[in-house]
Amino acid sequence: MIERDHRLAGRLRVTVTYLEMARPPCRLPAAPAVPGLSLKRIRHPGLTLYRQLYQQVGEPWLWSDRRRMDDDNLAEILRHPAVELLAPTIGPELAGYAELDRRSGDGRVNLAYFGLKPAWIGHGIGPWLLGRALALAWIGDTRLLTVNTCTFDHPKALSLYCSLGFSPMRHVTRMITDPRLTGLLPLDAAPHIPLAE
Repeated sequence: MIERDHRLAGRLRVTVTYLEMARPPCRLPAAPAVPGLSLKRIRHPGLTLYRQLYQQVGEPWLWSDRRRMDDDNLAEILRHPAVELLAPTIGPELAGYAELDRRSGDGRVNLAYFGLKPAWIGHGIGPWLLGRALALAWIGDTRLLTVNTCTFDHPKALSLYCSLGFSPMRHVTRMITDPRLTGLLPLDAAPHIPLAE
């Protein structure tokens, strides 16, 4: 009989890739032919709007860090003048967002979150949004952009970042508690990732 390591029960293996960009990209993707598409800059988004976007964009990829965060800590981040969201809009609908974080104050800008609602994936909006976020991130005294992605994210995320000038710097593999088993996310979230045993 094979004994299971109970320390691993309910846990998932994930590999995180950390990327950097040391100079602005040479070329940015053009806007796709999506009727009504525009870009909205959002400073100081309210908690309700932010949590709704975070859920709609991130649930298919097991985003859970900000779900665990209490309202006061999250509101402090969102109110910070060095944090900004860019949201592609189709008519009145926010189709996703990119979150730029300049709080380090040393010329580094972190693309903290980036993604689209599932209905808008595959229409060319993602590359365009990333390009717009990069253009904005390089305004000012920026000297380095950072982002990370992981094996739970969209399978094209890493190649998209690299195609616009990010370079992978390191990979870290770790075990995390499956947020679906703790009730933080619904059990049917991210069906492409098997539930931890």
